[in-house]
Amino acid sequence: MDTGRFTGFEVTLEKPGIAWIEFNEPEKLNGMNSRKKRDLIETLTQAQMDNAVRVLVFIGTGRGFCAGDDLRAYSLEQPNDQALMPPIPPGHDTPTGTYNGLRHISQALNLSIRKLDKLCIAAINGVAIQTGLSLALACDFKIAADTARLGSATLRFGLLPDEGGHYLLIQHLGLAGTMDFLMRKRIVTAAEALALGMINQVVPADALREEAATLARELAEGPQVAMRLMKRSIYQAAELSFEQACEDIAARTAISDHHSDAQAGITAFREKRPPLFNDWLKAYD
Repeated sequence: MDTGRFTGFEVTLEKPGIAWIEFNEPEKLNGMNSRKKRDLIETLTQAQMDNAVRVLVFIGTGRGFCAGDDLRAYSLEQPNDQALMPPIPPGHDTPTGTYNGLRHISQALNLSIRKLDKLCIAAINGVAIQTGLSLALACDFKIAADTARLGSATLRFGLLPDEGGHYLLIQHLGLAGTMDFLMRKRIVTAAEALALGMINQVVPADALREEAATLARELAEGPQVAMRLMKRSIYQAAELSFEQACEDIAARTAISDHHSDAQAGITAFREKRPPLFNDWLKAYD
């Protein structure tokens, strides 16, 4: 995948296959615009297709992880030499434009994260509001600095959580919790978010990057084929019947049981030593 600086973020790749996507517009609290979303979608597509990438980590600089959409930017969109993709109209100027902008840019970003076979970590360094909250919730693991704050609060502007945030909140909070969270325009601390079940872990702010890196290394060293199949099965099981979920994981197990990682795991167990997975990825290290 391409590394370097793009529209509002920077991509670096560290061993063993950890891609860091770092939002780098702290003066804007890392707010989003259509160019940034399109570049992120392209970056995620590259990550999915690149065997050198095993795990992705999203993190911000400054006081914000991502404080939502930069509404001013939508009327001031200009070409950007660092962009992966050329500019297109951001939409939202008409009802149809809003529909198209959401379906093909804004919602497409969170769908791209959720569709990734590779595991994603949101390292929430600061405020994560609206778009930022949805992006974080779309990730598989959420670690927050103890100074972070999370919320949707779209009703404060008479707006809706139009990028799929309502769905993602229901998955984390349930129906009643989501109704309370959105209708009462709540913005919560990291500790409150942990108690609600929105995130996995809260750490001191100065330890966030290292904690995220430690988790990323653990995930990257695990059996990648089985983990990617497991990720898909978990999300499928959340929406399927029990019988359908059993059918789904049976089909995936027919792949994982006969992969070299499974043989490595069984051999290591018999020899009473840690397994050495991912021999098939050594050429990409």
